[in-house]
Amino acid sequence: MSSTTPDIPVLLLKTKSIPADGYHEIFAGWNNYLPTFLPVLEHRFRDNALTWLKNITSDRGFSSDTTTPTTSSFGGIIFTSQRAVEAFTAIVESLGPSTRDELLPEALPLYVVGPATARGLRSLNLKCQIIGEETGNGAALSAFMLDHYNRLPISQTVRQDRKLPLLFLVGEVRRDIIPKSLQSPDLPQGARIGVHEVVIYETCEMASFHIDFAHALEENVASGTKEQWVVVFSPQGCRAMLDCLGWLDESGRFKGQDTGSSPITTYIATIGPTTRDYLVKEFGYEPHVCAEKPSPEGIYAAIENYRSTNTRMQP
Repeated sequence: MSSTTPDIPVLLLKTKSIPADGYHEIFAGWNNYLPTFLPVLEHRFRDNALTWLKNITSDRGFSSDTTTPTTSSFGGIIFTSQRAVEAFTAIVESLGPSTRDELLPEALPLYVVGPATARGLRSLNLKCQIIGEETGNGAALSAFMLDHYNRLPISQTVRQDRKLPLLFLVGEVRRDIIPKSLQSPDLPQGARIGVHEVVIYETCEMASFHIDFAHALEENVASGTKEQWVVVFSPQGCRAMLDCLGWLDESGRFKGQDTGSSPITTYIATIGPTTRDYLVKEFGYEPHVCAEKPSPEGIYAAIENYRSTNTRMQP
């Protein structure tokens, strides 16, 4: 590819994760891609929950201090979303550097569901063990935690004859597979792990998404590039995306892509089969690629494979 060729825009329909985002890293660093984040959902942290989390942390709720009341103590923390990582990041950054390792000790397990959550936590440079990223889903992570947590020394997981629960930072909309699995009545009483869920954030669709997406499309056309990619991460925003692209008929179904009416060709990639199937079922639209693995590497590989095998880039 010529160095004078304009960068290929990649519109990522998600909020950019902090403190690190794997999608930005992989697309900004390779092959003349230009990633842009367009949030579909708005995530709002609950101030009372953040205050509670900071107080629990500052009051040694995660440390090995045996004088801390067991009702305010936890043996580990579960992370299954980037928003939970961001909330935790805010708490960690509010702590004095000299006290972080004392309040969040090396023995404290931070359980994560995948590489994205693991990457965000590792960027904090804590001494805590960050584990579970290879599990990939709630069911597998639950099985992993049941095995791992129950193998830890009793001195770490039991205080004042009470098995310490795990803290689970969640959004207002979430699946309950982890709490149910860890506290299943089918498990022996001693193997069960208590889970304390705290709703740390709430989610709603951004009212400005339609406008923001349309503006990004206009900018890409003005840049002179002949190709752009849109990466879809969830069903939210699909209708607005297709509508802005002019691909829906009056009944809300896909009417076809009129390649002759636009100077830029748009390609659609989905993070996985759930979003792909939603586009097919709801709108009759089949995206160009679907990532084999729901990760930055999976999306990047899917786009690269499509581009390398469709050299003329006809949709």
